[in-house]
Amino acid sequence: MKISYNWLKQFIKIDWNAEKTGELLTDLGLEIEGIEAYESVKGGLKGIVVGEVLTCIQHPNADRLKLTTVDIGADEPVQIVCGAPNVAAGQKVPVATIGTTLYSTEGEAWEIKKGKIRGEESHGMICAEDELGLGESHDGIMVLDTKLKVGTPAAEIFDVENDEVFEIGLTPNRADAMSHYGVARDLKAGLLQKDLPLELITPSVMSYHVDTRSLKIDVDVKDKEKCPRYCGVTISGVKVSTSPSWLQNRLKAIGLSPINNIVDITNYVLHELGQPLHAFDASKISGNKIEVKTCKAGTKFTTLDEVVRELHEEDLMICDAEKPMCIAGVFGGMDSGVTEATTNIFLESAYFDPVSVRKTAKRHGLNTDASFRFERGIDPNITEYALKRAALLITEVAGGEITSDISDAYPNKIKDYEVRLSFENAKKLIGEEIPKETIKSILTSLDIKINNVTEAGLGLTVPSFRNDVQREADIIEEILRVYGYNNIGTTEKLNASISNSSRFEDYKLQNIIGNQLASQGFFEIMANSLTSPKYIELSEQLNADHNVKMLNPLSTDLEVMRQSLLFSGLEALSHNINRKRYDLKLFEFGKTYHQYSDNREEHKHLSLFVTGNKTQERWNSKTTTSDFFYLKGTIEAVLERLGLNRLKSTPHKTDILSEGMSLSIGKKKFVEFGLIKKSVLKHFGISQHVLYAEFNWDNVLDMAKHNSITFKAIPKYPEVRRDFALLLDNKVTFEEIYTIAKQTEKQLLKDINLFDVYEGKNLPAGKKSYAVSFTLQDENKTLNDKQIDKIMNKLQSNFESKLGAELR
Repeated sequence: MKISYNWLKQFIKIDWNAEKTGELLTDLGLEIEGIEAYESVKGGLKGIVVGEVLTCIQHPNADRLKLTTVDIGADEPVQIVCGAPNVAAGQKVPVATIGTTLYSTEGEAWEIKKGKIRGEESHGMICAEDELGLGESHDGIMVLDTKLKVGTPAAEIFDVENDEVFEIGLTPNRADAMSHYGVARDLKAGLLQKDLPLELITPSVMSYHVDTRSLKIDVDVKDKEKCPRYCGVTISGVKVSTSPSWLQNRLKAIGLSPINNIVDITNYVLHELGQPLHAFDASKISGNKIEVKTCKAGTKFTTLDEVVRELHEEDLMICDAEKPMCIAGVFGGMDSGVTEATTNIFLESAYFDPVSVRKTAKRHGLNTDASFRFERGIDPNITEYALKRAALLITEVAGGEITSDISDAYPNKIKDYEVRLSFENAKKLIGEEIPKETIKSILTSLDIKINNVTEAGLGLTVPSFRNDVQREADIIEEILRVYGYNNIGTTEKLNASISNSSRFEDYKLQNIIGNQLASQGFFEIMANSLTSPKYIELSEQLNADHNVKMLNPLSTDLEVMRQSLLFSGLEALSHNINRKRYDLKLFEFGKTYHQYSDNREEHKHLSLFVTGNKTQERWNSKTTTSDFFYLKGTIEAVLERLGLNRLKSTPHKTDILSEGMSLSIGKKKFVEFGLIKKSVLKHFGISQHVLYAEFNWDNVLDMAKHNSITFKAIPKYPEVRRDFALLLDNKVTFEEIYTIAKQTEKQLLKDINLFDVYEGKNLPAGKKSYAVSFTLQDENKTLNDKQIDKIMNKLQSNFESKLGAELR
């Protein structure tokens, strides 16, 4: 949020520099993220002086140029070549001297330098108004008042405003500070604690009066819950035109573009007092009647941005007797706004329910200055005051007269909050005792009314503009921020308790596995838990009845909670592939959400996505494509790191995976992985192969907690390796070989590895050759040949009898 320092000074006459004021505002909780300089004329007319044209003759080498001598208040007149048709001797003109920087209408800077034009020297430039940023005319040079003194800086003649603009990082709860008046109110409280009791100057509306009662527009609020208060007044005989420079400068300083004097006044009061306003062309209000109500679902409505929107049945609308004119608190309509032809207006000032406005704004994807404030809750008791303030300003800058009484529909007044403050509780929360008189002074400076005082505490009434202060803790926070967090002392002694946490805490295991995957070249992603309900159609394993639906979805693509991590991961892959990132390894820790008949459930998962090449392309190594076995190796490394070894593997094919496998212990599945089907990838515009794995992290956590980690010394005695080349039936798997080997020798057989597979020429039909290595080791002594041969013979015998294997 932008706050103009010059504008702020209209409410509180402070003479501090902007940096010092910014520090105090930050201490008060209105964090200043930056301070920018603003100039109503870019460059501030620096280097521009009043000059007098002494002579003006035809340029000897150019028909359209003049050669002039100009007195600019220096020791000697200067020669300037000028192409303006209206330049003449005796004129007082603005002159850009050598070294001056001027700016184009696009903001491009260029410097005035000494030079020659068609053979004649030129020592400056006589300027047109558009070249100075003082207007748009380029028909000729500006001709100034002849009474002006030569050499006078142009900045002293023209109304050039220099300002400093605060960028405030406003927290969502501080709706009261969404205006210059609200910031000034906080600033006054802060200055009071520094013994600078400055007065807060409130814009006066004492001169407000009804001129005639010639144009009455009735107001009927049909939905009083969504619109607790609605005020309006008519102003007739206005002239819609360009706003005066002071008004334009105020808006430009905070980044707003002036539109016309009526709209600019509504924006001005919005940022001055925090109350959104809207002006309707009164001649376009059918039946001279305003109705505040909801419309039938599906009603078409064209907003100011010329977009035709379809209304929801809960959208609150400002209507006339025939049609909707404005989305209440959000955006105006195309057919009822103020134009250059407008002469009579109906000015609206209202308080709309924050929840209703937020839902409507999100439903239509709109975010305006008005909705930003209504969503957070404005002051319902400033509505009429802001209306009067705007009406007076409109009659001042646009003429006209007030032609009706104020319609004020406020049937159920919003009450202020009653809060009790205990001095003892304040001391406990703050950490030290603040003098009671200081507490009372701070609360009074914040417009919090003290109803009664006792030895134990205070009875307070919180004003309506502080809708975030409703509890005792909120009052204490207000006291502390104004008193100053920096003024609270810290003790030399620090007490802390150490909790006894398990090594198997979820976040610890996540960090371990996350670091391991990152070291293997994986990148972690964090996807939105909200997703599209259409993804359910891609898998029969997912059930639409199990969707956890949003009551107020942000969009149709974010209507339900995800039942699988697969689709959000594929979205991330597609996004990267479309940006030429083809080699990807991603992982995500996340939850899935399921709605069952009797309850809702959340399940934790770890998902892996692998696509493209394993490593980057290098000149000295071959690139290999990531395959099923690469993913399997990664999965086994994760499980081994957690102490989960030798899980049972079974083939696993689904409508998602064309080739897959699942790893489990008993009935508990730990991970499912495989190659995603092309039909699924096509939905996301992915044409390359994608491998996917999904861990049931809840099961992994549960099993990891029951694993005891033991440490032992590295064996001193050597390992022995022996190899078999086994001729086997095609249907025999390495897992069968592994299981038989482990059953044959449980103590000395340390490792079994398949290092070569051959199928094809010189082998019988239906056969394959496995080259398997066996690592043997005795941790207490060196193995001899007799022991080794005995074990290998036993292995050979079991392979032959149980698998029908032959040694090649």
